[in-house]
Amino acid sequence: MKYMKEHLSILSWKEDDRPREKLFRQGARALANTELLAIILRNGMQGESAVEMARRMLSTCDDDLSNLGRMSPESLCQLKGVGQAKAGQVIAALELGRRRQEHIALDRATIRSSKDVYEIFRPILMDHQHEEFWVLTLNRANRVMGKSMISRGGLSGTVADPKMIFNHALMSKCSAIILVHNHPSGNAQPSQSDRDITRKLKNAGDFLDLPVLDHLIITEQTYYSFADEGIL
Repeated sequence: MKYMKEHLSILSWKEDDRPREKLFRQGARALANTELLAIILRNGMQGESAVEMARRMLSTCDDDLSNLGRMSPESLCQLKGVGQAKAGQVIAALELGRRRQEHIALDRATIRSSKDVYEIFRPILMDHQHEEFWVLTLNRANRVMGKSMISRGGLSGTVADPKMIFNHALMSKCSAIILVHNHPSGNAQPSQSDRDITRKLKNAGDFLDLPVLDHLIITEQTYYSFADEGIL
């Protein structure tokens, strides 16, 4: 019976079963991921409701919203019934969620530990399939002044140009910086080139009286801190 109901238009369902009406009656937290995604999709296709389309879409990424967030627009558009409009709606909704988490992290942005830095950058970098190198600038009280992407590369690396990094830091009039980049592979351990550039940037910071406090390698599940490991 459930299978038959899902093939009917959502408008023909009982009002309490419709995702949008359920959201307003019970709140967004009461909805399953498929129901929330169905609201974003707005409608399904012939023979398939928006809820059923949402369930099929999630099944392609193992019912994992993080995997869904990593899908490219082109990959989403390859799913049956998902054109540019629906793909754009899904991508925009996921990006809003990411930016909300980023804003929450920055609101608390006095850096007391490497975990504070991780909480700022995980929402930004967790879904990327390419490497990015960022700089976090701090004042004397270790409050975040800003963050900036220095470079963007491929799956296996990106360029961290010391001239660009310290030009940005000096222009911001900060008191210290923290370096951050991601490893899309999920392996947070530093490569030899990671170690070399960290040492080079630390020495440059010491010379300029602009200390490099830490360098974090970010993955979706964990991170590596050069400072925590006593390498910096």
